[in-house]
Amino acid sequence: MDGHGPTTGECVNAAEIAEMETGELVHLGKEALETRRITVAQRYLHAALEKERTPEHLSLYALALAQATGNVQTAVTLCQEAVKREPKNSEHYLRLGTIYLAAGRKKEAIRALHLGLRVGKNPAITKLLQALGQRERPVLPFLSRGNPVNKYLGKIRSSLFRK
Repeated sequence: MDGHGPTTGECVNAAEIAEMETGELVHLGKEALETRRITVAQRYLHAALEKERTPEHLSLYALALAQATGNVQTAVTLCQEAVKREPKNSEHYLRLGTIYLAAGRKKEAIRALHLGLRVGKNPAITKLLQALGQRERPVLPFLSRGNPVNKYLGKIRSSLFRK
């Protein structure tokens, strides 16, 4: 390598990845995630995790793993380890929530995202929660959400308070 690292679109082989420093691997992995080159991101972030098992590396790799392979169970476990080791970092909760969303587990995703907001303001979490929308509590909490009376009253409530 020429010391400048790979270009954005370039895929490097395992030997080149092994020679890279952890910081460079993480940077390239994050860049690949942002540009939706998930398989490339997974390779870089896995190499970074192998060199140094930090909470950031765990949650970044977990996100790439879930998106690249669909292995949500392992990804959730890795991300939960990151949260346990660094519970005050809202980025881990954001990644955990994103993994749950990718798996179609919206309720768990929202719970993880709310926990992330408790530990710190994170504009990305707020934006994601707004995009997901929030359901209000049932008008009559002693009836199920799907009860026709609750549905009808909920529609009336939302039409009255619509901005």
